[in-house]
Amino acid sequence: MPRVKVSVIVPVYNTGKYVDECAPSLLGQSLPADEYEVVYVDDGSTDDTLARLQKIAAAHPNVQVHTQPNSGWPGAPRNLGMRHAKGEYIQFVDHDDMLGPEALERLYEHAKRNDADVVLGKMSSTMVRPRRLFRHTVDACTIENDELMQSMSPHKMFRRAFLDEHSLRFPEGPWILEDLAFVSAAYLKAERISVLADYPCYYWMKRDDGGNNTQHRFNPRHGFWSNCRTIVQQIKDGTTPSDDVDALQNRLLHRLYHVEILSRTREPEILREDPAEQRERFEAARRLALEEFPAAVREGLPAVSRLRAGLLESGDFDGAVALAERVREVKARSTVGGLRWEQGRLVADVTLDLLRGDGEPLVLVQRDGKWWLDPELVAGVPGAEDGWEVLDPFRLAYAELVVKDRDREDWWYPEGDLEVRLEPGGEGQSRLVAAGQLRLDPERLAGGRPLERGVHDVWAFVQLLGVDRMVRLSGDGSPGAPATGPALTGGRLALPYWTGSGQLALDVDQRQRRLGSDTAGAAAANTARGERSLALPYVAASASGAPARVKVDVSALTVTAELVPGEDGTTAALRLPARLGLPAGRHPVSLPKSDTPVAYAVVRDGALLRLEGPAHATGAGRRLLDAVADNRQVRRVRRRLGR
Repeated sequence: MPRVKVSVIVPVYNTGKYVDECAPSLLGQSLPADEYEVVYVDDGSTDDTLARLQKIAAAHPNVQVHTQPNSGWPGAPRNLGMRHAKGEYIQFVDHDDMLGPEALERLYEHAKRNDADVVLGKMSSTMVRPRRLFRHTVDACTIENDELMQSMSPHKMFRRAFLDEHSLRFPEGPWILEDLAFVSAAYLKAERISVLADYPCYYWMKRDDGGNNTQHRFNPRHGFWSNCRTIVQQIKDGTTPSDDVDALQNRLLHRLYHVEILSRTREPEILREDPAEQRERFEAARRLALEEFPAAVREGLPAVSRLRAGLLESGDFDGAVALAERVREVKARSTVGGLRWEQGRLVADVTLDLLRGDGEPLVLVQRDGKWWLDPELVAGVPGAEDGWEVLDPFRLAYAELVVKDRDREDWWYPEGDLEVRLEPGGEGQSRLVAAGQLRLDPERLAGGRPLERGVHDVWAFVQLLGVDRMVRLSGDGSPGAPATGPALTGGRLALPYWTGSGQLALDVDQRQRRLGSDTAGAAAANTARGERSLALPYVAASASGAPARVKVDVSALTVTAELVPGEDGTTAALRLPARLGLPAGRHPVSLPKSDTPVAYAVVRDGALLRLEGPAHATGAGRRLLDAVADNRQVRRVRRRLGR
């Protein structure tokens, strides 16, 4: 009997229908069923969840179901699942999420190839923004790669012997942040950690009833603040203290400080929650910051975050609210220029910057040889009345472009990087901008594979001065209008356009858009003529040379035509079948959902003589030539004349 390569552990509690929605993704894996197992642990459900699980197990030999009295949290059922697991590796899955069809096979192969203790599979989600950690596949790294701290959920693959060797288990009972405690401990102990970024392994999905949102996060019974202290101490015990802001310990603690501590001072939370309750959180966060985090962690923050930390640690709740109100109004702006196709890639020049609430650029002011934060942003903020010094304008600043598959919630990273730089604005002012080029290759973007059929929206993420924003990549085109001409890429049509909100999107294989209306003007001006094919200079071609099949209407007849690379190699040509079965004459050729012909088919005795552009002239000479077109000698002369 084959050994069990992977044990999938799924804790469940009153899951109901979501068990049935998750199960197919677990049971339909490309890894053979006798090489993996699914271990469900029911945490004392009071609904029909257990019955649903038993029905699944009865139909699948590689499924086992265990039960325990309700513990109130996922930690205990996960630990019980580990005790029953037989797999060489363990993959944790929540009961309302899904795995990609090849996830276990790919993760296991990546783990074995690199002898990894922990493997992080690319996550797709409706709940959080994409993480640059998953931009590139990494064969092996350690906790020195502090980008690992971007992914602290337990939905990873762990070598079972590694977990046993270091007695790594989840805290049990109502213990909020149990995932951070487990994962950070594993990162600190692991000798080899791998990242699989070229395939969407884990789909972290938002439930329609909101049931997988963490509730009662600050309930004292769950010990949020004491648990934070435990995790901080765990990181300190596993690393060396240092006053250097870039030392490993301080980089690892930065994630906890920024996410769990500074969130209490930041919009939207501080502006949304009841002020009395939020003051209590603020004070608890202040005590934790002062007692547990080295000063180097705060000193290593970018300007706005460092100001927040100063307000927090001085106990200035009203000042933190004032800053949050100002920062909430800051928006990211994207500028797109020179959109075009180059060798099968959609290329554009991109610039990103930040705008204040009044629509003016967020600037830095140079004074006395130092940089100071925009006076309009900090005016009236206690502690910043005389300005707030920016020690390093580029501290933790970065920007990136991402493309979202609208149908599948997958995020992909196009080629190229955006560079953050200072641009002078006059009168001692400068602004931070991120600039570079979008280079979107529809045939390689999805982890080296072609994009799936569908609409793909282009986004940008920018983090400048401690302000981070996700923004739609927008241009000055009319909403709904084409962004640039269509392209033939890998045998499919790719149609760039501006969405109703003005965002750049790419429709691959005519999921929503149709070729025709975008090119009607260029088609009407086409004067070229050929035999069975006609150049379409307004359709770019990819370097692959693969044809695309498209439906066209020739008079009242619908036929399958081909779009093939034209003679120049950069544009496409339309090619119709040799026989059409139409009466003799000149028939308009239209593309789907377009009334404007892109060509005319000249037919005699049911056979296609040639294709002509809509603007190609006709006359007596042409009719005479058509009349004798079936003469072999005439065709030979025509070919010689054409050459």
